Amino acid sequence: MKRQPTLLESISTIVVMMFVVCIGFIVFEIPVQPLLIISAAYASWIAWRVGLRWEDLEEGITDRLSTAMPAIFIILSVGIIVGSWMYSGTVPALIYYGLKFLSPNYFLVSAFLISAICSVATGTAWGSASTAGIALMAIGLQMDIPAGMAAGAIISGAVFGDKMSPLSDTTNLAALVTRVNIFSHIRHMVYTTVPASIIGLMIWHFASRGFGANVSTKNIQTMLKDIESMYHIGFFVWVPMIVIIVCLLMKISTVPSMLISSVSAILVGWLVNGFALKDGFIATFDGFTSDMMGNRIQGVSDKALSLVEQGGIMSMTQIIVTIFCGYAFAGIVEKAGCLDVLLHSIAKNIKTQGQLILATVIGGLIMVLAAGVASVVIIMVGILLMEMYDKMNLDRVNLSRTLEDAGTMVIPLIPWGTSGIYYSQQLGVGVGSFFLWAIPCYICLMIAIFYGFTGIGIKKKDKTVQATK
Repeated sequence: MKRQPTLLESISTIVVMMFVVCIGFIVFEIPVQPLLIISAAYASWIAWRVGLRWEDLEEGITDRLSTAMPAIFIILSVGIIVGSWMYSGTVPALIYYGLKFLSPNYFLVSAFLISAICSVATGTAWGSASTAGIALMAIGLQMDIPAGMAAGAIISGAVFGDKMSPLSDTTNLAALVTRVNIFSHIRHMVYTTVPASIIGLMIWHFASRGFGANVSTKNIQTMLKDIESMYHIGFFVWVPMIVIIVCLLMKISTVPSMLISSVSAILVGWLVNGFALKDGFIATFDGFTSDMMGNRIQGVSDKALSLVEQGGIMSMTQIIVTIFCGYAFAGIVEKAGCLDVLLHSIAKNIKTQGQLILATVIGGLIMVLAAGVASVVIIMVGILLMEMYDKMNLDRVNLSRTLEDAGTMVIPLIPWGTSGIYYSQQLGVGVGSFFLWAIPCYICLMIAIFYGFTGIGIKKKDKTVQATK
């Protein structure tokens, strides 16, 4: 017969997972996937103690994985679009013009703004990072910008745009769960997101001022010539990007928009660059390779070739395997009732507005550490604390905003989380290297807590509006 886990048992699942992953991953450099399986094994023991059978755990894992399927579809689509955009020359064109017009003195600021614009337009931080982000990383490396600094600015911009876009899945989910208007939710997020981003922009500006003198003009010119010899850089290489923007403006869902753009990219690579049509389809599965360019690679530097050999569905397998391992742990912990115990133990001691905001942040961080995905934070913490915001006469936009501050913004900083793994693999930089430079991601949390205790940026409940809900 199933019983409720004790608070100690519930806390132990999180503590053991953090200990195993941190020690194994950081100290012994063991891949995160087996470490997550070990953590899931311990969680299974706790689940057995409270009376669950293996069949119950399978059900919990399956239920949790079902919520990850939309993200997995996007991940697979990203592999397709990166491979096809390399084949068409779209990403190389971004690198080409970025090297021509971006200056190292304001590169980090530009990287943030470009990523943010892409994410706002498309509603996906992952899509922004895997297209514009890859190009910006290549540009930054040519300008001798440290990889961790470049990745931090790119990821921050991508997450900012994702958070502020009405097309974003997490933005819509936060508004849906808390039952607030999505545009009211976005407007309220300005109070935390914009100040955090301004602080980041100031730090990035001063941090990048010293890099201009170290740039090798010869290396940049060599890279430009290499790209010109590999691709026909002209109007048509921008067609895949135009197609995806038009699709999203027409409110076509993200995955179909990516696939339609990939089809246009294959046509561009075939008709404009003269590559074999068969290679376009191969690029979507195994990734684009230099062999597909034939004699054009003669005299091209190895550095240029390494930039374009990316993409394909198979390049996403490590991320998907990690999601399965992470969700095995999350599904077991949730099925055992550990997350409910943790959240209720936090909620029952709340007495003031500041404590409520702090509890939302702490609850969000626990969920992020346990589940590694922002949607779990938004759903579980949002449902649990929604009535408490009503009782304290606080508008629910305060809850929806804080859920994103503690979920969407933080998730890239979790090494075993889906976003942390995704960005690390796509940009080629570990979380430990870009953590410090993803400034808005953690500054947002500090601002949210500060607002909670000072009352700044906190909206009181409109009793007339709430009475109609």
